[in-house]
Amino acid sequence: MDYLLLPVFSFFIGIVVGLTGIGGASLITPMLIFVFQVPPSIAISSDVVAATLMKVVGGVKHWQQKTLDLEVVKWLAIGSVSGSLLGVGVLHQLRQSGEHNLDNLLLRLLGVMILIVTLTALIQMLLMTFFPKVNLPELPKLNLKTNQGRFLTVLIGAILGFCVGMTSVSSGSMFALTLIAFFRLDARKLVGTDITQAAILLIFTSLGHLTLGTVDWSLVIPIWIGSVPGVIIGAKLCEITPQRPLRFIIYSILMMVSWKLVAQA
Repeated sequence: MDYLLLPVFSFFIGIVVGLTGIGGASLITPMLIFVFQVPPSIAISSDVVAATLMKVVGGVKHWQQKTLDLEVVKWLAIGSVSGSLLGVGVLHQLRQSGEHNLDNLLLRLLGVMILIVTLTALIQMLLMTFFPKVNLPELPKLNLKTNQGRFLTVLIGAILGFCVGMTSVSSGSMFALTLIAFFRLDARKLVGTDITQAAILLIFTSLGHLTLGTVDWSLVIPIWIGSVPGVIIGAKLCEITPQRPLRFIIYSILMMVSWKLVAQA
């Protein structure tokens, strides 16, 4: 592997993440698998650890700015952390049993998760672009002052957290859609709540993946070196770059990536 290329690729992916908000795991994990020929189990674990630093830095910043909803963060995190640790536990069992080819299974799961996330976001973007006046039925807003609202929030967090624990994908994208659909957060609190919740989730998920022994620090550190400045630059460019054409191109690429992942498994 050419380790000089890894921070360069990660830098450009960081720019895309900063520009569009599209989750880094959807791009970095396939890059490690296809470009650098990293086994899926190592790629997923290393990406989880690499993503944690960016999320923690962002979460601390939003906490200082008070641009987040702490109640939503708390109840979603209770569910997502539990779900992610369960997902890592399933990976432990699959690895120990030896009954399944873990890398092939993870390739398929990764492809399906990226496909679901991309399709959901693409449909939402196309509806907003071509049918802005269409009033779609809204999902019920969850009230965290009630036991039912808290239970459903924890349950949603657990399901998405399980997916993150298994594949590293959707710590940001699917949670952002959940915050829009069920909590109606404004734009400032949406970003801060999403990043802070993902930071808490990834801290525990990273610890779980470290116990698997599949984290490669020679991958993690170059990704940090490249992606962190890339995200900062991308966030600055976001103000002058047209979002919808760029997102459509990235979503189209992700559709092809997810199809290749599933087909290769």
